[in-house]
Parts: sequence; C-alpha cells; structure tokens
Amino acid sequence: MKTFEYISPKSIEETTSLLAENGADARILAGGTDLLIELRKENAGAPKMVLDISYLKELKGITSTDGTISIKPLTTHTEVLHSSIINQHAVLLSSAASVIGSPQIRNRGTIGGNIMNAAACADTVPPLIALGAKITLKLRNNSRQLDLSDLFIKPYQTKAQPEELLTDVSFQNLPPGAKSSFIKLGRRNALAISRLSVAAILLQDKNGEIVDARIVPGSVLPTWKRVTEAEQLLIGQKPSKELFAAAGRKVSDVMISYTGRRWSTEYKEPVIAVLVKRALEKCI
Repeated sequence: MKTFEYISPKSIEETTSLLAENGADARILAGGTDLLIELRKENAGAPKMVLDISYLKELKGITSTDGTISIKPLTTHTEVLHSSIINQHAVLLSSAASVIGSPQIRNRGTIGGNIMNAAACADTVPPLIALGAKITLKLRNNSRQLDLSDLFIKPYQTKAQPEELLTDVSFQNLPPGAKSSFIKLGRRNALAISRLSVAAILLQDKNGEIVDARIVPGSVLPTWKRVTEAEQLLIGQKPSKELFAAAGRKVSDVMISYTGRRWSTEYKEPVIAVLVKRALEKCI
C-alpha cells in the first residue's frame, strides 16, 4: 500500500474544508470495504490524503418526518436491514441490504459508500432509485440536492465534484398498499456481487388494476434507471404471469438497445427477463 496522509475530521465543516483545499488529492473513508481494497492494488492511483469520516455521528442514523425518510450516509447495511422504519415503509431496501457481502461487510459497509463508489453491482442503488431517492451533496459554503438517478455518469463515475460530501439520502414513504421486492442473482448464494438484480414496486387500485409500477434493474444498463417502457405495459392491467413475462421481455429489449449484442447477451437476455417476472410476482 502506498503512503498517504491520514486525517480523522471532527465535523462536517472540517471535512468539507479539507475537501475544498485538497480536491481530487483527497479520498473519503467511510466503511472502507471498497476503498481499502482499492488502495492495496499495485496499479492504483494513491491519494495524498484519506479523510476518515467514520466517527462523525452527525452522518449516521435513519429518521422519518412527515412521510419523508432520511438515511445518513454512514448508516451501515446492517442498520438499514434492521431498521423498523425501513422495514415498514421501504422493505425492498432492507431486502437489498440483507444480501450485501457477509455480516462483517454489512457491519462496516455504508449506504453512502455503496452509492458514491458507483459500482454497477451496487445492491442498494436500484431500490433507492425505485423509491425516488434524492441525495444532498455539501460543499464548504453551500449544498445542492439532486435525484439519485441523475448522479451517475457511468460505472465508478458520478457527477459529484471532488470537493463535495454526501450528507443525506431521502425518499418518500411508499403509498399505502404498495408492494415491493428486490431480487439479486450472484455466482453464489452469499459473499457474491450481483451479476444481475431487479428492484420492483407495484400499487393496485380496489379493482386489482395496477396504477403505479416501478422497475429498476441492476448491472444491466450503462447507468441505473427506471425502465418506463416496461412499466407502461403494466399500468391499467391486472396482474398475470403473461403480463409480467411481457414486462420482463421489454426490459431485455431495452437492455439490448443500450448495450447492443455482445458475448454476455446470450445469458443476460433471458435471465433478466425471468428476474423481472419473478420480482413482479413477488410483489403480488
């Protein structure tokens, strides 16, 4: 591991000041489950400074106010998994947190790190986008809020500036009666990154017709997004295996329209279609 200056800031203000002064030469250490592995790589570009924010209590915790849930970025996956607020109002996010890594990784890894690392296999991002999450990025003298779906440029690259610090992730409670699910496919049943994943939300009216549908696949598109083409197939329809299969095939079609046909398409095309169908069936 290459040498760097290690600093443990005592506040958000100190952190943003250090980021403003050092910019791209500084890296944020939250849980460390991604950064420490990266720093050990021989060909990695070592930062001059690592800012360990893991002790900042003001960046930890989950709260709910007037129907808006706020998750601070240093909240661990284990805390998300066991949160009564998340399990009551956003259970698909709890489901995603439950399949990340191992208990040790879930105890250290943070939701903020999962977002800002921007790996295509990040498990919490599809559920958060399905929930309509917004994030707050703070500079030394101001801050800005943007939709999580607008944050990403490509895998491992976001629109966040080197001087910005993620300070909040928030979203609205799901409507009463909404059902949700998260499905992940890995090479193993545990300790495996996602090959493919799907977050889904469905809401039906009193007649059983679908009035709201959200489908967000993971490790499928260049960046995460809702597949509105598949969602529109569901609106106004009553659930059926045939309908959900058609939505799955539409997700496959959208994937191919972005990526073209490559060596992995023969596998991904039918599998993502089946995962979407299963995720929608799980909602019902």
